[in-house]
Amino acid sequence: MRIHLFVNKNRGDALACAQEAATWLENHGVDFAADKESAARLGMNEVADCEMQNADFVVCFGGDGTVIRASHLCSERGTPILGVHFGRFGFVTQCAGSEVQMCLSAMADGKVEIEPRMMLQAELLRGDATIATMHALNEISLQRAVTARMLVFQVVIDDQEITRYPADGIVVATPTGSTAYNLSAGGPIVDPSLNAVILTAVAPHTLSARPLVLPPASTVLLRVETEGDAVLSADSQTRLHLLSGDQVKVRRSPRVTNLVRVDPKDFLIKLNERLLWGQWKVPGDAL
Repeated sequence: MRIHLFVNKNRGDALACAQEAATWLENHGVDFAADKESAARLGMNEVADCEMQNADFVVCFGGDGTVIRASHLCSERGTPILGVHFGRFGFVTQCAGSEVQMCLSAMADGKVEIEPRMMLQAELLRGDATIATMHALNEISLQRAVTARMLVFQVVIDDQEITRYPADGIVVATPTGSTAYNLSAGGPIVDPSLNAVILTAVAPHTLSARPLVLPPASTVLLRVETEGDAVLSADSQTRLHLLSGDQVKVRRSPRVTNLVRVDPKDFLIKLNERLLWGQWKVPGDAL
């Protein structure tokens, strides 16, 4: 078995936990390596980003952003990812630092559950040509550049024109990404075990804009109708500027992100704890 470690280098606690995991792996005869910067800090063998997916498992130490970055490196092959939580919300991470050795032991014994997560694919169309293709675990977003005025976005779903949004942008999200940018834009929370496409306008200048939850086979075509700078982004990892006349086609990706699942009720627990749903008081309750 071979395991690759991917660490948020800006967090000392994540680095320390990765060092402990490396010690466990070494003591149990497991072949392992870490991303280049972490390997240099921790004195381990290094693995290039382009080779990160060539392992049986990838273990990430950090927050959701660390797992998202690993997903972009591993989704083509579908290498299972274990996210160890050292961030804020941690909706995509799967275990705490204190649980790492237990998870590593389960991996070594072949006793882990793998949960596939749907991804999205976006194609940037210029004339009759596809000039770029992007994949995302959380969301594809099309939005105005920082210095641009509000734009008008045309939305076509399965060849049927649905609406035009005067807005700052449009987010097309997966259920996994429903608790990310989609949530802050006012979109619905969707259980990540489901397959669906979520469409949410960002700061729409209309009272009729409502988020949509679509079947996973839906194809969403986005056009910018007004003049102005627009930026296409996949999980904030890749950004492309659009030219006048460009279109963006978003649909389900053939890729998936496979996550190592530790607790089947993990998502419900996080809703309660991370969004503070369990921390409220009825008027009159004792403080």
